[in-house]
Amino acid sequence: MTHYDLVVVGTGSGNTIVTKQFADRKVAIVERGTFGGTCLNVGCIPTKMFVHTADLAAVPSHSSRLGVDTQLVGVRWQDIRDRIFGRIDPISASGSEYRLNHPNNVNVTLYHGTGRFTGERELTVTAVEDGQTEVLTADQFVLAAGSRPIVPFIPGLEETGFHTSETIMRMERLPGRLGIIGGGFVAAELAHVFSSLGVEVTMIARSDLLLRQEDREIAKRYTELAQERYTVKFLHETVGVQRRDDGIVLEMLCPDGADELVVDELLVAVGRTPNSDVLNVEAAGVEVESDGRVVVDEFQQTAAEGIYALGDICSPYQLKHVANHEARVVQHNLLHPDDRIKSDHRYVPHAVFGAPQVASVGLTEEEAIEQNIPYVVGRQAYADIAYGWAMEDTTGFAKILADPTTGLLLGCHVIGPQAATVIQPVIQAMSFGLDAHTMARGQYWIHPAMPELIENALLNLKLG
Repeated sequence: MTHYDLVVVGTGSGNTIVTKQFADRKVAIVERGTFGGTCLNVGCIPTKMFVHTADLAAVPSHSSRLGVDTQLVGVRWQDIRDRIFGRIDPISASGSEYRLNHPNNVNVTLYHGTGRFTGERELTVTAVEDGQTEVLTADQFVLAAGSRPIVPFIPGLEETGFHTSETIMRMERLPGRLGIIGGGFVAAELAHVFSSLGVEVTMIARSDLLLRQEDREIAKRYTELAQERYTVKFLHETVGVQRRDDGIVLEMLCPDGADELVVDELLVAVGRTPNSDVLNVEAAGVEVESDGRVVVDEFQQTAAEGIYALGDICSPYQLKHVANHEARVVQHNLLHPDDRIKSDHRYVPHAVFGAPQVASVGLTEEEAIEQNIPYVVGRQAYADIAYGWAMEDTTGFAKILADPTTGLLLGCHVIGPQAATVIQPVIQAMSFGLDAHTMARGQYWIHPAMPELIENALLNLKLG
């Protein structure tokens, strides 16, 4: 048994906590998977590198509208894959090497193994390499162990074989036909990637919309555009999977009865679940929600004394920028226990890097109605701003919700080119309490540039 001042479980955002400010403390870091966590290795960074490649591959499908006739001559999948992971894998390895051997890191011990709580502030770590166990105790713990893909029970699925977002990007070759179970952001982004690279994609969605957690107006537009690029089977539930000579067979139920789909590879992308069960957090006195999320207060502290949590293991957002924010809060509170700060989750934005991009912050119109919050809506189409003319974009738009009396912004939803960038001024305005009129008229907006989409949507709000 080895005692530490601090044990951090997880090397994603949790790894950023342990800086030179902790040089006077004995620290352990525990990681059961690849060093660097989900975002670096299997999440936001590699997927966006694939998305950028897919965006380039998709250019010939729409460039002729601008008088430029282009062709996609070919796709070198292994070159694409190896370029991406040839950059990411060394970053992961160097992070691990730093924690293991760097002279500035002598107070930190890295354990490559699976940790499970076996008592209050007692973690038993089983080494990945040889299965040896070691018991770690500590005055304080930080739980930053993230989440993993949900794998629903479908008869034959495990026996047949399938991919999740954590394996599909490392395939040896592109399949001719790809089935995707799911209609959320992971499914949407990877459908864009593989369809742009020439794969015949079919999405299987249990609902009647893709991205159904978005503002419904945005989700409907995205769904319409997705159906132009690949097959989407709505209101379908997969009830069986088997392998035949002609491929993987999905047996489905739908309003018309039974349906069948044959594909070469299958991606399951129906969400992620927190790794609280892997850690057996209840043994440490940590409370969890019914969905497995660790319960934390505004300081990111759990119900157990001395144990903090951050990121996907406790957050409903499952976003890297949220985990980074929470890591900064936890770090401060560990260093300054008498002057703790609270996490700010008022205006958490997110983006979906599909085709087109989607970005959102604040209330959807449906949430405003459900919560009886007064609002007005301002809309602006890309097609009606100068840069939208340049792109010949006829489908994208921005939608802003504001308080009709104060003009304070309640939410913003964008679908179209560079949506994740275009929305940023709204996030800033909401965070600092800037009203719509001041935001629209109190600054210059570069003309002609895409942020004019936001300027005009603000001006289109009917405020009192």
